[in-house]
Parts: sequence; structure tokens; C-alpha cells
Amino acid sequence: MRLVMNEPVERMDRPYARRWWALLVLCLSLLIIVMANTALTVAAPDMTQDLGLSSADLQWVIDGYTVPYAALMLLLGAIGDKYSRRGALILGLVVFGGGAVAGSLVGSSTGVIAARAVMGVGAALIMPATLSLLAATFPRAERAKAIVLWTATAGLAIAAGPLVAGLLLEHHGWSSTFLINVPIAALAIIGALVLVPPSKAGHQHRIDYVGGLLSVVWIGSLVYMIIEGPHFGWGVKAVTAAVVAGVGLALFVVWELRHPRPVIDVRRFANRRFAGSNLAVALFFLAVFGAFYYLTQHLQFVLGYDALDTGVRMLPLAGAVFVGSALTGYLTPRIGMKITVTAGMVGGTAALALLTQVDASSSYGDFVLPLAILGLAIGLALSPCTDAIMGAFPESELGVGGAVNDTSLELGGSLGIAILGSVLASSYSSHLSDATAGSKLPAGALSTAQDSVGAGYAVAQGIGDKAQQLAGQAAQTGDVEKAAQLKAQADQLAHGAHQMADAVGSSFADAVAHTSLIGAVILGVGTVLVAVLLPRNGRTAEAEAEPEAEAEAEAEVLVEVEAEVEVKTVPEADAPDAPVAPVAEESEPAGSATR
Repeated sequence: MRLVMNEPVERMDRPYARRWWALLVLCLSLLIIVMANTALTVAAPDMTQDLGLSSADLQWVIDGYTVPYAALMLLLGAIGDKYSRRGALILGLVVFGGGAVAGSLVGSSTGVIAARAVMGVGAALIMPATLSLLAATFPRAERAKAIVLWTATAGLAIAAGPLVAGLLLEHHGWSSTFLINVPIAALAIIGALVLVPPSKAGHQHRIDYVGGLLSVVWIGSLVYMIIEGPHFGWGVKAVTAAVVAGVGLALFVVWELRHPRPVIDVRRFANRRFAGSNLAVALFFLAVFGAFYYLTQHLQFVLGYDALDTGVRMLPLAGAVFVGSALTGYLTPRIGMKITVTAGMVGGTAALALLTQVDASSSYGDFVLPLAILGLAIGLALSPCTDAIMGAFPESELGVGGAVNDTSLELGGSLGIAILGSVLASSYSSHLSDATAGSKLPAGALSTAQDSVGAGYAVAQGIGDKAQQLAGQAAQTGDVEKAAQLKAQADQLAHGAHQMADAVGSSFADAVAHTSLIGAVILGVGTVLVAVLLPRNGRTAEAEAEPEAEAEAEAEVLVEVEAEVEVKTVPEADAPDAPVAPVAEESEPAGSATR
């Protein structure tokens, strides 16, 4: 047995024997790049305290990963298709691991943000490569099953990130949440070399770099605007980003429509199955990432769970994702993609609707059912959508197909945190102002408490600490009258601290309920749109895409034949009357239509 797998999958005359082991490597690579986002939500309090992060710093520590991740995937997916999909995966793992090492060593907000951006570049290489290698390695008959496991891994990573971070933070600092990625990335690199066969597109066409760079500009600007506007106000930066995103998108569409070999044929979005699948992925991750953003805060701050306990209590989501993924493999071939996806989105809407019942008296038990339903919905909806998106692309564009799917995912997640996070912050601030009316709380303290739920509890803790100091002074003074005054002030402050903590908790719970309602409305409207877009027929995505893929493959072969004819019909310089040599019949590359 070779130590390194060097036989390209395109040259194999039968399905790759160790393809399920290769899938394990791809899922491991996917696991760490998704966990890198969700783990940080649990590590954020420790990072804030250690590095003295402001709320703006913390926001960009989280989103510094997202901007390059979303912006670069389309271009890097095309580059991976042309040169080497496995090479893109391995390079991405190296870059991601290097960024993780740097993130563990720096001691400033700027350093952490830069390290997270480097990790985002690595993730932009890894994410589309995992899907394109999966699609290239597995025959069409097995591809849907493999995508089910890929999707289940993504769902597991969403819930596993806080759990792993919680375990590490029990005995180590926040830097350990960066370093844990390094040995996993190293293991994935070794696994990729040993188990994953190399793969690339059969054609040698030049990459549409202009279209790729335009995609980087408009997607990057859009994600920046989504982050900057809701969180920091619609100032010059956010408005400029919005304008750049709009102009960049328009130029991108025009260029791609006119280019003979575009980085992505934007006409694909006229296909109802393709457009509906991308919309479903974006909307689902809008709901999931938005809900995850405020549920982890509620568990930590309002219910008082530490990082590890929070991670453990998110596990019903992960378990339900696996159940939903298993069900979709059974249901989709029998009742069709439209019904399966719509049922999943209805389930996600129902989960958010249940969260509208959250109030100050809610316990963890009130969150178990919504988490389980949300996980089940993820499993039901996302696997068929991903399968449909990948099935819409020919074998030569699998990296681009994976990038399109993952860009929809990232844009949806960014929108979820931005939109629902903004609604949460506004609702919490408003409820806290109402709850503390008439409490004689200083305006500065109230403004600080309105910044976030963590800041609110910090203000309450500060009032409590002041009460303890006055109580200590009362116990030490020999003046009875003064001691009585100090004790009365201490009791008043202690009561105020308790009231403030109650007001923060109830205000945040009310904000969670209000934000969940907005999320349910968004996902509910989206469910109707997706149900209208998705076609009724029960044909698989692969079946729909096969004629198009075959047509493109035939066109590529025809171009190559014509080019060879032109070369062979040119008379040699020293023999102008030489007869034209016969053109040999070309055969289609192995695996181009069957895989």
C-alpha cells in the first residue's frame, strides 16, 4: 500500500475503495473550521477580561474570521478546481493551523483579529474543497449519503464547539481554544495525503480572475456592511461598504454574463431548484446562527452556567441533527426534496416560535424541545439542499459548486448574527430602561448596563461590591450612629444590586422572546418562498443536472477536437502540399459522466 495516495480519482475506472475513509478526513477538516466560530462564543468572556476587549473589539474578533472566509470561497474554489482540490484542502489546513498558532500567542485585540483573519483565509480554502472532493470521490448513487454525513458533521460542530471550548477553559486559558485546532489540522493533513485521492477539473481553461476578484469585492463588502451597520451604526464605513457591494455585484453579474468561461454561470440562479436550495441554506443559517448567538448568552449569563455546562446543554441540537440527517436519507427519495426541505423549514420556524415563550422564570428545560426541533430541522433541510446545489454543477466545477453552497451558508450566518443580534441588543436596551425606571440608577451606569447582558450583570455586581464595602466599614466604625447610617446605605445598595440583576435577567429573557419572534417571522416567510421556488417533481438533483453536465462535457471535447483539427490541418513549412493527417477519435475522460 502506498504511503501517499497519488492516483487521481478521475483516472479510476471504478469507485475509489477507501472513499468512506476519505470522507472521514473531509468531515474532520469541516469540523474544525465550523467549531472555530462556535467555540469562540464561549471563550469570549475570558478573552474580554484578559485582553480588555471593548464590545467593538470582541465583535471583530468574532467576525474577522467571517469576512475573508465568505469573500474568498468562490475564487479559491475555482482555483482548486483547476489546479488541485486536495492541494487546496492541504494548503488551507496549513494556513488555518498557522493562524491558530498565531492567535494563541498574541496579546492584543489587533493581533487576535489578524490571526482570526488568517484562519478565515484557510477556511475559505478548506470548505469548498471538502465538498468538491466529496462529490468527485463518490459515485452519484452514493453522493447523497455522503452529503448527509457532511451536513451532520456541520451540525455537530455547531454544538460541539462550545462543549470543547468549555472543557478546555476548565483547566486552561482562552488560547487553548486556538491551539486545539493545530493537532486536528495536522491529523487531517496526514489523512488527506494518505486517504484522499487527488482531483482536479479535466479542462485546462484559464480562470476568470476578473470575475473572481469582483466576487471577492462584492461579497466581502456585503459581509462587512452586514457586520458594521447593525452593530456600529450606519456611518461612512457601512454606507461605503453598501455602495461598493451593490456596484460590485452589478459589475460581477454583467461580467459573468458576457464571459465565455465565467467563474460561475449566474444563469443557474434562474433554475428554481438551485435558487430555492441556496435561499433555504441562507435562511436556515440565518436562523441557526442568530439563535445560537443569543441562546449561549442566555445559558451563560441569565441561567448562570459556566462554559462547560453551556456546551453540554447544547448537545440536544447536535443529536437531533444526526436524527434529521438520517431521516432525510430515507424521506427524500420517497416523498421528494420539496416536501422534505419545506418540512425542515417549518420545523425551524416552530422551534423559534417556541422560544417566544421564554421569560424571567424559564429554566433550561424550556430550551430542550426548541433545541431538539431546531437540530431535527437542520438535518432534514440542509442535506437535500446541499445535494441539489452540488448536483447543479458539472464535474469540472465542483469546487465552485461547494463554494456557492458555503457562501450561502456564511452569508446567512452573518445576516443572522447581524440582524437578530441587532434586534436582541435594541430590545434588551429598551426593556432594561423600562425595568429600571424610577430606580435612581445613575445615567452612566444604566448606559453601561444597556451595552450587553454581561455588562448589565457587571453593573449589578459593582453595586453589590459597593454594598459589601459599606457593610465592612459599618462593622469597623466605633460611632454607633455612623455605623447605622453605613449599614442602612449598604442594605439599600444590596437591595438595588439584587433588583438590577433581576432587571437585567428579565430584560434579556424578554429580548430573547422578542428576537425569536422576529426570527420566526423571517424564517416563516422564507419557508413560503422556498416552497414556491422548489419544483414539485421528485427527480433528484443529479438527474436534473446530468443532461447539462453531459452537454458541457461534449462541448469541451468538441472544442478540443476542433483545436486539434486546426493544428493538424496546417501544412508544414517544408511540405506545403502534405496531406492532412487523420484526427484520432477522442474518448471522454474516465469518470467525467459516471462519477
